[in-house]
Amino acid sequence: MISDFDPTQLPPLARKAIAPESPPAMKMMAAKGVLPGTKPPDVVAVLLLLAESNAQDIAQTARTTLRNLPQPVIDGALGNQLTPWVLNGLAEQFFDVPDVVERLLRQSNIASDSLEFLAERATERIGELIATNERLMLANPRVIEKLYMNKKVRMSTADRLIELAVRNQIELDIPAFKEASAAIKNELIPEPTPEPSFDDTLFIDVERIATAVAPSELDEDTHEADDEGEEVVKQKFIPLYQEIAQMTVSQKIRRAMLGTPAERLLLIRDANRLVSSSVAKSPLLRENEAVLITASRAMSDDVLRIIASNREFTRNYQVKYNLVVNPRTPFTFASRMVPHLRDSDLKSLVKSKNVTSSVVQSIRQQLDRKKKD
Repeated sequence: MISDFDPTQLPPLARKAIAPESPPAMKMMAAKGVLPGTKPPDVVAVLLLLAESNAQDIAQTARTTLRNLPQPVIDGALGNQLTPWVLNGLAEQFFDVPDVVERLLRQSNIASDSLEFLAERATERIGELIATNERLMLANPRVIEKLYMNKKVRMSTADRLIELAVRNQIELDIPAFKEASAAIKNELIPEPTPEPSFDDTLFIDVERIATAVAPSELDEDTHEADDEGEEVVKQKFIPLYQEIAQMTVSQKIRRAMLGTPAERLLLIRDANRLVSSSVAKSPLLRENEAVLITASRAMSDDVLRIIASNREFTRNYQVKYNLVVNPRTPFTFASRMVPHLRDSDLKSLVKSKNVTSSVVQSIRQQLDRKKKD
């Protein structure tokens, strides 16, 4: 928490209530909000200080009191210019209360840490409240990042935030920002509306269907081979596939960042490389998904290149093996994996007709080096 609060600014009674030498009974009374004659901003400050007490009963009582403060006390506190420390404490306590958050956002002293905290936990309504303040967003780009990665924030709001960043030449630290900004440049950004747009409704519908058909923790693939060896969507995933097909490119990219494993395994095969690349860059992409992705011969070379450049995924032996075997893996990346394969696998692959000739040559060279050693 931001530690810029000076307790000496408090009135005598408030200072006495938080003094280390004060009796526990006095502190408990203060934790219940019993501070006769103390102004609302000072009451809030005392409660925030006591909420950090080493005495768990006092700390818990103070937190409960804070959460249940009478409206006149909240109004009285927020009607004054509060310090960043107090604002941060109120943000932590009332991050899900729109009326309080709205008034916190009007405080010129609110710190970026508090804004990020609010953005990360924002509900749909609160996300909209934060996002409508463009000056605040431009001054705190990390708040834009937190809102974009918050699944509760509207799709139309996320689009506007990306457009705002692109328009003001701000590069966000979002895994697929380049893809998202490229998509936004080619799409018409709707004007802000008080009610969710069709885009938001579609985004919510996909969330519902994805939850209904989400694979187990084993994360089965969404595709299977047909009689001709071509990849087709499994029957159980077709409703989700059809809903995703209605999405715009920017919606698909955000879904790639925030969606379920089933959604990612559908989107990774999207014909638009901005979308498939976004899946490969998703912070939610897991190791077992990387195994499934690298095993698919229908995967784009861009996706395989991104996976091959991810050290976390290439620690997995099966991922390395798949990258060597997959003919779509760019040779530079496939050849890097060859030295990491077991001798038994190398000897088997050198005879395989499913491995590209250039990779087979690299395998032979690796086996020759091992013989010389």
